[in-house]
Amino acid sequence: MLNRFLKLAVCLLPAALIVGCATPKAPYDYTAFKAAKPRSIVVLPPLNNSPEVNAGNSFYAQVTYPLAEAGYYVLPVALVSETFKQNGLTSPADIHAVDAKKLSDIFGADAAMYVTITNYGASYTVVNSVVTVSAQAKLVDLKTGNVLWTGSASASNNEGGNNSGGGLIGALVAAAVKQIINSTTDASHPVAGVASARLLSAGGQSGLLYGPRSENYLKQ
Repeated sequence: MLNRFLKLAVCLLPAALIVGCATPKAPYDYTAFKAAKPRSIVVLPPLNNSPEVNAGNSFYAQVTYPLAEAGYYVLPVALVSETFKQNGLTSPADIHAVDAKKLSDIFGADAAMYVTITNYGASYTVVNSVVTVSAQAKLVDLKTGNVLWTGSASASNNEGGNNSGGGLIGALVAAAVKQIINSTTDASHPVAGVASARLLSAGGQSGLLYGPRSENYLKQ
């Protein structure tokens, strides 16, 4: 009974002291990814589940760099988009529904990256205005249709916190100014770049594996 009480007490200590009681996150299973060994990726136009109509184009314009830095050959997104248009496909939902084998025949890529934007834009509260971009992605082997990897990431322009001085009045003024800036400029675009980098860069925990063009390819 005493031993059970002591174990319970340890797990009820403040959060800073109960790290050992937390269940460790299982490592990501890269078995299918390593077996497929994709070298080239076609990124499909993102599926936009946010109310911002420009979210898809903003995010799509920034997906190539992190994937190329990770060591993959990435088909130019402008070429991919134009190819779909020439084939009568302009809706990301319709494009995401295209069979994997068909995508392989059209683009000759090893894998396709499917991106879904779940949040994009500014939200206003009494004392702050925050731009947030969140997205999910999955990498699919175009030869087999198997999902090789899935991930998600988010970024905001308020990650350093709101440190404005002047107490409540100062916070209200700062929030109002920030809201005007966010609503009159494309403040979400650079935040989308950060979210894209977090989502599609290699080397992080549960992130993409490095591609064959990376010097880290054989080290993973």
